[in-house]
This record gives sequence, structure tokens and C-alpha cells, in this order.
Amino acid sequence: MIRIYNETYFEKMRKAAEILCQTHLALREVIRPGLTTNDLDKFANKFIVDHKKAIPAQLGYQGFPFTLCTSVNDEICHGYPTNKPLKEGDILSIDNVVNLDGGLADSCWTYTIGEMSETDQKLVDVNLEALNRAIKVAVPGNRIGDIGAAIQECVEDENGFSVIRDFIGHGIGKEMHEDPQVPHYGKAGRGPRIEVGMVFTIEPMIAIGDWRMKLDSNGWTARTVDGSKVSQFEHQLIIHKDGPEVITDQSKYKLTESDLEFIKNYKF
Repeated sequence: MIRIYNETYFEKMRKAAEILCQTHLALREVIRPGLTTNDLDKFANKFIVDHKKAIPAQLGYQGFPFTLCTSVNDEICHGYPTNKPLKEGDILSIDNVVNLDGGLADSCWTYTIGEMSETDQKLVDVNLEALNRAIKVAVPGNRIGDIGAAIQECVEDENGFSVIRDFIGHGIGKEMHEDPQVPHYGKAGRGPRIEVGMVFTIEPMIAIGDWRMKLDSNGWTARTVDGSKVSQFEHQLIIHKDGPEVITDQSKYKLTESDLEFIKNYKF
């Protein structure tokens, strides 16, 4: 069942999205070679829980034991934070979900560590371009299949990368994962019709090589079968009659003086 939400829920989601985006902006300030993804996970937990008084919604979700999903290089998604230091040339995707007073916000962003190869940088750039194209077709009257078709055209037809098939976008509202399911591939004109009041994520994961995945022994971390690198970007959209509102657009927000003080005083 696809839920239709109203302004009361939208405002709760927006408030959660502000904290989520500020968390990403704070992470952007501290990410560097030598830090571990475990360092970043602990930083984000303190920022969300102690500093912002919100809930890291991924922590404990179906047993997931961390605040962030941190996926490095060939890890597609749901990567466990580890004690392995980040290094120049790494691709790091950080997926974060915040719950504030029952409002949920979900976004993933890919960060490049230091100097990147031309191919790796292109992967990240194409990934973001594909997401932006998909958002443009997420309008009332279109269908969910139009989103996947736009992504696949950009990623595969135009640039020769591959779209991961095993993980998709999703509705979000009362729960973290709801209908509709939002594949990042497929044919235009198919699937549920997009309606005013829908709230869902678009979160394409794309790989340099084979799109197929294998799962680590932890039961969460997915990675490419051929070891090729992956990028992921995700936005959460509220559908209005005049088009989508991207509530996880980081450019809408900024770090407060208090946030900057937290970052300055945090000890890794």
C-alpha cells in the first residue's frame, strides 16, 4: 500500500532532514585520509544523539549495529564501519537516516577521498547526474518506471557504467521502508503512477563494472562480484502538484555556530 502524506508529516520530515543534512555537512568537514569509517560512525552518533537530540534510525534497525552505513570502493551499500584507515583515491558512500519526533529523513552521499582517477571521478559525477535526471521526471502523472528509465539511460546507455539491480529506492514516512518500490532501471510508462502526497527516495547505486552483487558474512554488506568500485547518491522527495520537493538537498542547510563548535572540539 502506498501511503499519501499531508503537511503535518511533511514538516516533521523537513525538520529531520535538516539534522540529517547538517550531519552530512559535518562529516564533509572531517573526512580525510587516515580516519576510519568507525571514527566517522562514532562522530555521527555523537553529533545526532548528544548534539542534535535526535535518533539515528539505522542503529538497531533489523539488527544493524551502527549509526551509518559506510560503503567503501567495491561495497555497494550497507557497509559496516571498520577500523581500516581511509586512503587517497577511496570512494566512500555514507547512508544516514534520522528520526526526529517521528519524522524520518534518509539520504546517502558519496565522498571522494583525496585525488581520484579520471574513471572513478566520472563514476561519481555520472551517479549524481543520473539522480538529478530522475528527480526531474518524479512529477505527478508520470510513473515510477520513468525514474528507472531516466537513470538507466544516463548510466548505461550514455556512459557505459552499470546500475545495481538488487537495491532500490522506497517510500518513507511512518516507517523507514514503505511502498512504492523505486527501481533504478526499467522501462518508462510502467509501474505505479506518481501522485501528490507521495514521499519516497531515489538512490541509484552504479558500478564501473558488473552490477551483480555478493553479500559479506555479516549479512549486510553488499559488494560487486568483480570488485569494481561503486558510487551511491540518495535524496528523499515529497511530491507536490508542481513537482518534487527535495528535502535532503544539502544546499538548503548550513552548519550552525554550535555545530562548528562541536566539530572543532571533537577528538578523534
